[in-house]
Amino acid sequence: MGLDVNWAVRWLTLSAQAMADHRVELIELDRPIGDSDHGENMDRGFKAVMDKLAESPPETPAAALKLTAMTLMSKVGGAAGPLYGTAFLRAATALGETADVDAATLAAALQAARDGIVARGKAESGDKTMVDAWTPAVEAAAAAAVSAGNGDVHKVLLAAAEAAETGAVSTDPMLARKGRASYLGERSIGHRDPGAVSSALILRAAAGAAE
Repeated sequence: MGLDVNWAVRWLTLSAQAMADHRVELIELDRPIGDSDHGENMDRGFKAVMDKLAESPPETPAAALKLTAMTLMSKVGGAAGPLYGTAFLRAATALGETADVDAATLAAALQAARDGIVARGKAESGDKTMVDAWTPAVEAAAAAAVSAGNGDVHKVLLAAAEAAETGAVSTDPMLARKGRASYLGERSIGHRDPGAVSSALILRAAAGAAE
């Protein structure tokens, strides 16, 4: 059994809850290497997503993700809005009109999201950005989809979430090469990237919604 629109809505609901619960943590992570606004922006953006979902209930997973993309692009400031907006939009395109997302399609959608972030932000693995959470997540999801025989979608999302969390931690010793943090040079070392952390929270929410 695949993932339907109810999963997508629950994913976004759990993401909104995670952004509210971790708002202060994300602000504190962003303070030494950014504008201190990542937590506030993400919380506000996903609250707006919840309002939009209530106004216009989506009929497919892709419709839910497209609505999320448009809302985040318009409501989230800084780099996060365009990056996450592009990610959700690319994922929606990859899902197409399917009402029942299988493991292979899910893995492809996660890769499309990551590729959108890379295209928009021009960052690579090792640059100390959200890409450092997304790339291992995509690789783990692809491997899980193959081993699951296109059946266990929860296994795919669980693998992605765990890899993203490990990836976020891996940004601690990195020298930032993109974004505002890159202006700090060596002073960026020793701080965890807030975008990588919020990415891990979103992917963990996706797994939680599939349980």
